Amino acid sequence: MKITNELVEKLANLSKLEFENQEKENIKKDLEKIVGFVDKLSELDTSNVEPLIFMTDEINVLREDEVKQEITREEALKNAPKKDSDYFKVPKFLDK
Repeated sequence: MKITNELVEKLANLSKLEFENQEKENIKKDLEKIVGFVDKLSELDTSNVEPLIFMTDEINVLREDEVKQEITREEALKNAPKKDSDYFKVPKFLDK
């Protein structure tokens, strides 16, 4: 794959970035190195390699979602700096 200035400009536009001329050249060189590395990987013989479905054979053990400890409303509000009878009071942060 050939890395051109147009490709760098397109990528910059898609990522909402702006580059100066020297930065564009540096990005172009970096992209060429990345593509070269990926092309190098295609030289490997993978004919006898089984495709991976999962990265590991481990099985995730899940537990049941059980309530272990309940606290009352009064206990939850006990250390609140500002509270109403039933609610925490927080500063307003949304405007209408």
